Amino acid sequence: MGNILDSEIMYLPGVGPKRAELLQKELNIYTFGDLITFYPFRYIDRTKINKISEITDELPYVQVVGRVISISEAGAGRHRRLTAIVTDGTGRMELVWFQGITWVLKRLRPNVDYLIFGKATRFGAHFSIAHPEMEIYNPQQDVITGSLQPVYSTTEKLKNNHITSKTIMGFVQTLIPMAIGKITETLPPFIIEQNKLMTLPEALRNIHFPANTTLLHKAQQRLKFEEHFYIQLSILSRQKVRQAKVNGHVFNHVGEMFNRFYHERLPFPLTEAQKRVIKEIRRDMLSGKQMNRLLQGDVGSGKTVVALMCMLLAVDNGYQACIMAPTEILANQHYESITALLGDLPVKVGLLTGSTKRSERNNLHQSLEAGELNILIGTHALLEDVVKFKNLGFVVIDEQQRFGVMQRAKLWEKNSDPPHVLVMTATPIPRTLAMTLYGDLEVSVIDELPPGRKPVKTLHYTDAKRNLVFALMKEQIKRGRQVYVVYPLIKESEKLENLKDLEDGYESIVRAFPPPEYVTVVVHGQMKPEDKDYSMNLFAQGKAHIMVATTVIEVGVNVPNATVMVIESAERFGLSQLHQLRGRVGRGADESYCILVSQVKLTKESRKRLETMVTTNDGFKIAEVDLHLRGPGDIAGTMQSGMPFDLKMANLATDGQLIQHARQVASEILDHDPLLENPRNSIMKEQLSRLEFHRNDYSGIS
Repeated sequence: MGNILDSEIMYLPGVGPKRAELLQKELNIYTFGDLITFYPFRYIDRTKINKISEITDELPYVQVVGRVISISEAGAGRHRRLTAIVTDGTGRMELVWFQGITWVLKRLRPNVDYLIFGKATRFGAHFSIAHPEMEIYNPQQDVITGSLQPVYSTTEKLKNNHITSKTIMGFVQTLIPMAIGKITETLPPFIIEQNKLMTLPEALRNIHFPANTTLLHKAQQRLKFEEHFYIQLSILSRQKVRQAKVNGHVFNHVGEMFNRFYHERLPFPLTEAQKRVIKEIRRDMLSGKQMNRLLQGDVGSGKTVVALMCMLLAVDNGYQACIMAPTEILANQHYESITALLGDLPVKVGLLTGSTKRSERNNLHQSLEAGELNILIGTHALLEDVVKFKNLGFVVIDEQQRFGVMQRAKLWEKNSDPPHVLVMTATPIPRTLAMTLYGDLEVSVIDELPPGRKPVKTLHYTDAKRNLVFALMKEQIKRGRQVYVVYPLIKESEKLENLKDLEDGYESIVRAFPPPEYVTVVVHGQMKPEDKDYSMNLFAQGKAHIMVATTVIEVGVNVPNATVMVIESAERFGLSQLHQLRGRVGRGADESYCILVSQVKLTKESRKRLETMVTTNDGFKIAEVDLHLRGPGDIAGTMQSGMPFDLKMANLATDGQLIQHARQVASEILDHDPLLENPRNSIMKEQLSRLEFHRNDYSGIS
C-alpha cells in the first residue's frame, strides 16, 4: 500500500486530534491504512423494508420504518430502562435501551419516522428490539453507498462521543477518493490473474461500499485470499529455511533400551495408530534434519507410551531426553507412569518442579550435566539457566498450547545442536486451524483408543432431575467405583448467580452421601499444595468415594477406578474443556458415564455444545463444532505458535477450502523459488518482509 496510508488518522478531514485519540484507544485505528482495513462486520440492505405485521421469529434481523408514538423511562441507576413504542401502520413494536439512555433521549423525537434496524425478539404478541440502530428516515435521500450500507463495530464510549457506525462510514467515504488511486498492489499480477481476483483498490472500494452482493463477495474473496496466502507463504518459507539450514541428530541405532522395553515392559500391544506414529517419528530421526512434529491424540490414546519409546531411541543413541509439562500434577503423573513403565530397565529418570528440594535439585543438575541422567521430566523449572544438559537430543512438550513461544525457545536452545522436538496435545485441532497455527510442523494423529477401552456414555440432565444423577452415583459407588463432581466456581458469585459453586455443592453432596458410609474429598486451585495432594492421593488410593473439584482436575489426574464424571453448570464450560473433563473417566475396562447438569433454559450455543457432547466421543468432531461456535481466536488462545499476522477478514472456522487453496498456491511458488528471488515474486518478498518486520523468528520451535 502507498505512503498515504501511513498518514496519521488525525489528519483525515473531519477527524482531528480529539477524535483520533478516541479511535486509537477504542479501535486501534492510528493511520489511514488502519481505517481502510477496518472492515464492516455486516451490511444493511437499504432496499428491503419489513412491515411490523409480517415480522416472524425466523428473521435474524429486521429493518422497519416506524414512527415514535411514545417514550417512557423506568427504574434508576443500573436498573434504568428507556422504552419507545413505534408503529408503521401495520402494527406496533417496542424499542428498548438499558445503556446510553441520556444520549438516546437527546436524539429520540416523537412523531418522527425512523429507519430502525436490529434483532426482533418476541414478547407475547409483540416484538421488541433492544438497542436498535436508528436514523431519521428520508425516502428521497440519495444513498451514495448503494443498496448495501456498511455497518462498523463501535463502542459505548465512541457512541457517547458521537462517533457511531455512520460517523465511521463518513470517515471512510472521505478517505476512499483520497487514497484509492495511490494504493500499491500487494499481490503480483500472475496470482491475481490465475486466481481471478479483484485488484486491491477494487476490493477495498467494494468491501466498504459494494453496489451489490456479487461485488461484495468478490471483494471478500480477494481480501481473505491475501491474508491466508501470506500466512501460508510465511509458514512454508520458514519451514523451508529451517529444513535447509538446521541439521538434526541422526538416531539410526535401535538399541537395548528400546528393544527391551518393547519386548519386556510394554503393558499392552501397540495400536496400529501408535505404530504408524512411531514410524513417522523414526523417519524424521533418520532424515538428518531436525524434527518438528505435532502429536495429536485424545485423552487415553497412548501418547505417553509413544513419547517414551522415542525418548528411549534417543538414549540408545547416546542422547538425553526431557518432557516439559504445564503443571506439577501432570509432571508428577508423567514421572510416576514412566518410572512404572520402565520398571527395572537401567534408564535413569529425574523429576524437576518448583517443589523439588534444593538438595535434590543440586544432585539433579550435577547428574544431568555429567550425562548420568537419561530422561528429565519437569515443569517450567526445566527452563532455568542452571539446568544444563550434557547432550540433549529429544524434547517432548506436553499440552503445548499452555506454553508461550519464548519459553519453548529457551528449552530448544539447551543444546548447541537443536534437539528433535515432539509437541503433544490432547486437545484435537481441526485441520484448517492446524494448517495455520502449526503449518510448519509435521502432524501425527493417534486416532484409535487401546483395545478394551469403552466409549464414555454421556447424559444430559437439568437441575430438576438431580435425583437421577445421585441414583447413578450411588449405584456406581455400590459397585466399588468412584465419582468426580466438577463445579465452575469455588464460592458463590453475585455476578453469576445461576452457577453452581463448589462450597454449596460439597454441602449438598455430603447431605446426599453422608459419612462415614461415604467419603468425599475436595480439590481446588486455592488449596495449599499439601492439602490438595492429600485429597488427590486419598481418591487415587480408592479411600474416597467422591471427589468434589474445580477444573484443576482437567489434566493430570489418572484414576482408572473412577467411572462417573458429573459436571455442574455444564453450559458454562467450553466444548474443549468438557471433552477434557470427560477424559478423566473411562480409563479402565468398566463402562463409564459423563453427566452434564445444566439449567433448563439454555442459549442456542449452550444447547449445541451439550448436544454435541452427548452424540459423539470423537475429539476431532468436537473440535470442529467448537471452532464454528467459538471462532478460532478463542480456541487458539494467543495463537503464539504459528499465527504470523492478524486476521481482519479471513475466518479460520469457515475458510477451510480457501486455506487449502492458498497453501497450495504458496507451496508451488516456493517449490520453484524458495527464497523468492525471481523478479516476478518481488512484490511477495517485499510484502512478506513488511508483514514480518516486528515478528521474532521462532521457526525452529514447535
